[in-house]
Amino acid sequence: MSYIAVDYHKKYSYVTILDQEGKCLKEGKVVNKKESLKSFIGKYSEGSEAVVEATWNWAVMYDWLEEIVDKVKLAHPAKVRAIAEAKIKTDKIDANVLAQLLRCDLLPEAYVSDKETREVKNILRQRMYFVGMRTMLKNRLHIMLERHPELTEEKRVIGTDLFSKKGMSWIRSLKLRGEEQGILERELRLLEEIDSKVKESNLLVKRLGKKDERVQRVKTIPGMGDFFSLLMVTEIGDISRFRDPKKLAAYAGLVPSTYSSGGKTYHGRLIKQGNKWIRWAMVEAVWPAIRCDFSLRCLYEKIKKRKRPNQAKVVVAKRLLTILYRVLKENRNYEERPFNINSRLPLHPSGCYSFN
Repeated sequence: MSYIAVDYHKKYSYVTILDQEGKCLKEGKVVNKKESLKSFIGKYSEGSEAVVEATWNWAVMYDWLEEIVDKVKLAHPAKVRAIAEAKIKTDKIDANVLAQLLRCDLLPEAYVSDKETREVKNILRQRMYFVGMRTMLKNRLHIMLERHPELTEEKRVIGTDLFSKKGMSWIRSLKLRGEEQGILERELRLLEEIDSKVKESNLLVKRLGKKDERVQRVKTIPGMGDFFSLLMVTEIGDISRFRDPKKLAAYAGLVPSTYSSGGKTYHGRLIKQGNKWIRWAMVEAVWPAIRCDFSLRCLYEKIKKRKRPNQAKVVVAKRLLTILYRVLKENRNYEERPFNINSRLPLHPSGCYSFN
């Protein structure tokens, strides 16, 4: 049995191969090409395990190793550092530490999605990138128009949505002074191009969602549209890897930090670790959810009276994640239940009153 560790970098990787007793069989730098890696591992590929850290573009190396060795594991970088913190850090030491953790079965593993799911994630990331660019362009146009106070009255007639059909028609008809007109025209052309890319991405997301029954079930939850539903399904993956909704909430980073010592326990802000995409999607889904679901609206208002609005949003986001967990776990659609006016808490869609 051989244990192979790869310290993956942009242009090259440092590979260490150990035997069952921890003796180094081979080590050295390898150019990041599948043929070079296969040639370096050579005879040690049979009956071997390999590990690579979840760092920059790890999926490339992971896929290569899957074709070369019998079993591949993905190491969680933060937890590896916690186990094997070192004052002296080199590629050789890093690779050896990974190999030793793998050999001793002490490797903290990260969850690995299949290739198809990773491709869907790339499509979702691209859509978020286009939407971010569109928002940046709109902000630039707002700033540009603010430099022309004479347009204030006309903007007030348009209303708050400057980028509605009426607003865009007005912006295109503007004749600004000097070079500002040329800047405006270039910004508008770029905005139209980004808009078309977002629409293409939306159609692709909708088509991908129709193929997955889980996405259709998640869409029945308030606040969850085509994009958020597909995002949640791909980011969560196999729901059975979470024992209960609390575990999923912790994975999403929707739980407070906790400090307990001397019999006293303090809760602070939300933990920074966790899946940022799930956390972001759940918080963003709160506003459309409370607009169309009476029970969630009551929960939001109840928490808002006792605490701050942001804390109320987090509570509702966690409730939405709990609903999503049960929808996926029980393989059923969301069913809105009537609000029980005599109860202290809003009735949960599952029929219970617990906030967990």
